[in-house]
Amino acid sequence: MSHQQFLWVVRSGPQSNSNPFDYLPEGFLGRTKGRALLVPSWAPQIQVLSHRATGGFLNHCGWNSTLESILNGVPLISWPLHGDQKMVAVQLVEHLKIALRPIAGEDGLIRREEISKVVRDLMVGEEGLAVRNKMNVLKEAAKNAMSEEGSSTKSLELLVSQWKNRSGEPSLGT
Repeated sequence: MSHQQFLWVVRSGPQSNSNPFDYLPEGFLGRTKGRALLVPSWAPQIQVLSHRATGGFLNHCGWNSTLESILNGVPLISWPLHGDQKMVAVQLVEHLKIALRPIAGEDGLIRREEISKVVRDLMVGEEGLAVRNKMNVLKEAAKNAMSEEGSSTKSLELLVSQWKNRSGEPSLGT
């Protein structure tokens, strides 16, 4: 419905060996032909996020996926599932402003029309442009922090140095 090209990793439930495409709505593959690349089960997420054609990422707001998106400058659609993901989503949307979030209906479900709207907003809308610009600023900050003289590199070097000085050898257990 968004008329945007997309890659979707489609998985069936954890206890199921069935074809994940069997869970798609009837006619979905025909309606999205030429715009969709559906991959069953798994895809190399870091490679996908680092590809220049990736314009957005619908993310469950797990911390690793969020950091991978920031490092690659890929704006997000946040769809938290459970636990701390809801808190991360609030940070991404309201504070960092690097994500858009679909709004659930009164029954708590997020409808396809809402997903379509948020995807269009992210990819071609004004709000999406602001999110992309902010994400690019964070990408550069992350790149600087991870550089040889960056704050993340220096902090890690300090931690390793402290471990070595304590016991002669680095140890994660003490």
